[in-house]
Amino acid sequence: MDCSERYNYNPKLKWNSKVEEYFIKAYGAEHFSRISKALTHPSCYSCIRVNTLKSTSDAVIEKLLAILQETRLRSSVDGITLNRDDAIAEENSNHKQLSSWNGLDEVLDNGSRMGLIKNGDVVEAKIENTSITKCQIPALDYVLFVKGSGPHTIEYGHADDQPVKEVIVSRKCAEAVLRGAQVFVPGVLACSAHIEIGDTVAVSVAVEQPGSENKWSVGITRGTVLQGSPTDPYYHERSGLYIGQGITKLSRTGLFRASEGVAVEMTNRVFDLPSLHSLLEGDIFLQNLPSIITAHALDPQQGERILDMCAAPGGKTTAIAIIMRDKGEVIATDRSHNKVLDIKKLVTEMDLHCITAFKLDALKAICKSNGSIEFAPGHGNKETFSQTFDNSDICKSPDGNVEATTISHSDLTSEEIAGNNGENGGKYLSKADIRKNIRRLRNGGGRNHSIGGRVEKSKGFSPSSFDRVLLDAPCSALGLRPRLFSGEESIESLRKHGKYQRKMFDQAVQLVRPGGVIVYSTCTINPGENEALVRYALDTYKFLSLAPQNPRIGGPGLVGHCELFDGEVVEEWLRPGEEELVQRFDPSSSLDTMGFFIAKFHVGQKDL
Repeated sequence: MDCSERYNYNPKLKWNSKVEEYFIKAYGAEHFSRISKALTHPSCYSCIRVNTLKSTSDAVIEKLLAILQETRLRSSVDGITLNRDDAIAEENSNHKQLSSWNGLDEVLDNGSRMGLIKNGDVVEAKIENTSITKCQIPALDYVLFVKGSGPHTIEYGHADDQPVKEVIVSRKCAEAVLRGAQVFVPGVLACSAHIEIGDTVAVSVAVEQPGSENKWSVGITRGTVLQGSPTDPYYHERSGLYIGQGITKLSRTGLFRASEGVAVEMTNRVFDLPSLHSLLEGDIFLQNLPSIITAHALDPQQGERILDMCAAPGGKTTAIAIIMRDKGEVIATDRSHNKVLDIKKLVTEMDLHCITAFKLDALKAICKSNGSIEFAPGHGNKETFSQTFDNSDICKSPDGNVEATTISHSDLTSEEIAGNNGENGGKYLSKADIRKNIRRLRNGGGRNHSIGGRVEKSKGFSPSSFDRVLLDAPCSALGLRPRLFSGEESIESLRKHGKYQRKMFDQAVQLVRPGGVIVYSTCTINPGENEALVRYALDTYKFLSLAPQNPRIGGPGLVGHCELFDGEVVEEWLRPGEEELVQRFDPSSSLDTMGFFIAKFHVGQKDL
């Protein structure tokens, strides 16, 4: 095999044959081939959402440039573009290079432009090969694009008589490295013999291969020694799967004895994207552009009551709260205890006060009985306190009367309930005081002043009790990138995702008041979880109608139908005229985003 073919990055996704046939029917063979290729590459930019309640885009740009320079994420600093004249000169001299940024500087559907200059303001700053650019979509100037580069051709120094020293990493590790991470110890599976600290190594990835009984496995035992020759049993499997070059921080022995830490510091990457993890916590949030668009499509208004049904890790939840200027009520739910804790931490970091997070299964979101707020067991000397009162959050009886709700605070001191001064000894409190202090306790003490692992459980919510509901549904996630493996999904598993999402959507429909809004979104390219859900919603609930979305930069949805299982099942998609009312983000399009889908429904007078 030609070394240039071996030592490069040219992955090919291996799909289940029936799934591949289905997607070819949906997109056409050529289009699906482009999508499949795009999924194996990361976007050539990172998208940052600025917390406008705490900072500004200009301030964040300045801080990020200082961090990138100070931490020497680049080998040298050529200068920083911070004035209008320099930015215009940069645009004119490098227009061809900028245009190669996969269309992000093209004129968008709404006539706006993601470019360098708007109204004479600085919208791009640059440090060597990394530029930070303001989004030029109206109302999204708080979104920043941190541009990377790639794919790059890397010379690994291979020779017939001198095999390259190598490190093989797991697929998940490789996908993180492609997004800008270093190689950490748990991700290393195998390496060449005689690896020492400071060695230059080629980093490749072990991707799951088909095995017996239609099962997929890596087939490499952690600690395997690579021979570096064609006789190596894994030699051919990693051809075209080299993601870069780096310097080892540990010897071979250390790589497999240590439990944590950096194993390989990447020096040359196929895709060069600056790592933004844990930078400026509270001021920024790293989020995909379609996810930000989803929060805007919901169009939340100040003072409204909003529900985010599957909220973890809280990116869309906090985006909604910031759009509302932290004025209103945002309820975030997730079925996982730890994920609810993650939401609470993010809320605290971003200093938001209108968000309350609950542990709740989206399939049980409708309250069927007397509701209660439950706290996890606490610690220390606690007094027991209970208070019965009416609340708009609680369930209603079948005749429409509000039922009493008991809030049990067995883990809270009376001072915590009454406030810092312990007014009234915690025995006689107004309803307003109770609600105020419960809200404070819901949001937690923050990352550095945590009240512990408390997660409140919800019994569900009353029908028609929310102005707007966001259902960012759990899905097959076939739009996430970079993706190096896709063989685990079958037609049957894709159909199960669709059935699960319909049940959650049924809950969402009952929770929204007449005149309200439901936004449904997924991060998959599967029409069965996207257009088929829209068809189900419109055919099942005649009071629902597709509503226009703003901003709208995604492409149209798929019209028609698809026959499955030799015609036994017909999957209905959109009808003519509906395709322009949804947003489908194609990973192979010029926007270079993840695969994503957004549908917005207006709720009319219900006839449930």
